Formats: sequence, structure tokens, C-alpha cells
Amino acid sequence: MTTEHWQAAYENATEHSWDQTGAGADLALLDEAGLHVDDSVIDVGGGDGAFSEALLRRGHQDLTVLDIASSALDAGRARLGEAQSRVQWISTDVRAWVPDRTWRIWHDRAAFHFLTTEDDRKGYRRALAAATEAGSLVCVGTFAENGPTHCSGLPVARYSPEGLAEALRGGELDLDLLATGHEAHRTPHGATQEFAWVVLRLA
Repeated sequence: MTTEHWQAAYENATEHSWDQTGAGADLALLDEAGLHVDDSVIDVGGGDGAFSEALLRRGHQDLTVLDIASSALDAGRARLGEAQSRVQWISTDVRAWVPDRTWRIWHDRAAFHFLTTEDDRKGYRRALAAATEAGSLVCVGTFAENGPTHCSGLPVARYSPEGLAEALRGGELDLDLLATGHEAHRTPHGATQEFAWVVLRLA
């Protein structure tokens, strides 16, 4: 997973398999876990802006989108239009990111399944630990065990919800599993991609 790859993915195409019209199972799971309109939210790998758009419509004010590619963030800003000024945009590789604040909600439906080595996952967990605090909710979706083996030309790691929870803990993070879910994502071309979802709370 490189910056150059994702820069090109957004610069060379206007439609992608991961595009969605709004939030899906993730928002429903977070609502069940106690999501509040005053919660601060960071969307990791959220350059297309779909999740932030859904939250803005619900009245959320403290929103951040992080993506490895500035072109992805440009797509998110374009999606939100004038509302883009209500979101903070961070262009960085989450694996090496050192956050300067914490958030109540960590959300990711785009990044974790591309981390196919334990070193990459360790970098992700370091950032996750630094960007959250006790009581923060962690909502992550990845390709399910029966989901695609590749996306955007790259291999991915596939998980059951329970396996995903263990991978996020990694023996380092004290995360309590609150909820699990599955989602069948319909791509813009009509294909179906199976996702596994988890919501965990940082102890």
C-alpha cells in the first residue's frame, strides 16, 4: 500500500469499487453502541467523504478525514462541496502517523484490510492507540472471509468479525467487543462485496 498507488487510483478514475452513496451497517452499529451527535469522529481511509457526509447530515460538528492520498481527500472535498470547511482533512499514512489529539470515534472501512503484514498492522495500532482514549469506540469494516481477495489491484486480508477484533487488539490494545455485523456492499458496477464489521470500546 503506497501513496503513489492511491494517488493514481483517484487521479485516473472517477468511479471506484468502494464508492458508496452513504453510510451503511457501520452507522447502525455505532448507533447501537451509543454514538452521540457531540462525539468527535475520525474516518481513516475516508477520502471519498461518504461517512462524513452522513454524519454532517445528522448534525455532527467535530469530524476529521484521514487518507494516504491527497487526491482521495480532494474527491471527498468535492463530494461535500461547501460543507468541506466543516471537516478537517489529513493527508498521511496512518501506519506512521503521530496524532496531536484524540477522538471519541475511530472509523475505518477502507484501510485495515490492505495491511497484510504484521508490521503494517502494528503501525496502525500505534496510531489507533494514540488517537483514542478510554471509552473511545473503534468501528472497523474489512472484507469478510467470503469477500474479495484483491481490491484496486492489491491483495487484502479477509476477516471474520471475531478475527478482526483480535487483529485490532494485536495483544497490545485493551478493546472490548461490543457488536459485530456483516454487510453486502454493492459496487457502482453491480458486483457484491461482503464486509465484516466490528465495534469495540477502548477500556
